[in-house]
Amino acid sequence: MAGGAPSIDCFYLYPTVSRETTANADLVIQRAEIKVAASQAARFSAVCRVWAPMYRQQTSIDLNREGLSGNPAVEQVAYTSALAAWRDYLAHDNRGRPIVFIGHSQGAAILIRLLSEEIDPNPELRARMLSAILLGGNVQVASGSDVGGSFQHIAACRSATDAHCVIAYSAFGESPPESALFARPGTGISLQSGQRAVAGQSVVCTNPAALGGGTGELQPYFLSTSRPVGGLTIHTRWVTYPHMYRAECRNAGGATWLQVDHIGGAGDVRPKVVETLGPTWGYHLDEVNLTLGNLVALVGSQARALH
Repeated sequence: MAGGAPSIDCFYLYPTVSRETTANADLVIQRAEIKVAASQAARFSAVCRVWAPMYRQQTSIDLNREGLSGNPAVEQVAYTSALAAWRDYLAHDNRGRPIVFIGHSQGAAILIRLLSEEIDPNPELRARMLSAILLGGNVQVASGSDVGGSFQHIAACRSATDAHCVIAYSAFGESPPESALFARPGTGISLQSGQRAVAGQSVVCTNPAALGGGTGELQPYFLSTSRPVGGLTIHTRWVTYPHMYRAECRNAGGATWLQVDHIGGAGDVRPKVVETLGPTWGYHLDEVNLTLGNLVALVGSQARALH
């Protein structure tokens, strides 16, 4: 999937969507992969060429069977497949262009490992990496630092013009419970290389609406066919809800998360995101689209800062 502005590339790995009955998906493009790529990655084509390769991800059926702790053999197949796609893109399509990595959930977990093994130790590729957007994947750092956990050199982004850095968070509407599957070291999808509960480490939260800290208003975008829109008939491809959500990074009880609050008021009849999978998952299913406008704007700012 490619198109849009020619100055930078975006390399996107989608989350767990395959409903195939095998442990690993095949490489046949199906409706689930098309839909999630359209929902999460298509809007980035305004600021970059988007590459969205198929990979042999662990299927949702197998993930439900194995749990988030995973099966190392199945995870290795998924990672090896994604790594091959990355190396093929790098060898034949990149041509020295700056790269933004984008991944959510299983896609983020694979990219964390890929960046830690392929990019972080390589100064040339680190310099080519404009940024990495790794959502719902639990990037870890040394507590009180922006590096030192998942990566030794790649730090958290703290301004819209920072480069060679990472944007990462897991979104919740309230403090994550002790049983939360994200936001604490050692949680999340187990494909994360080295992502274990380590003393002195915490999970990164960078707020796309306020990278420097504090609270910011979110710019959500959803495919208009992907969720209910009350009694309204929507005739556009996308729907957005301005002045409806704000967010800030919080840290409490050993968890670090993006706190998303509804600010629309009691009379706001627009549909609200909900914890579809329960409080242990928070807003995991919607955490890309809740901030999609902010993220696209950030990538645009990072690209302009190169010139």
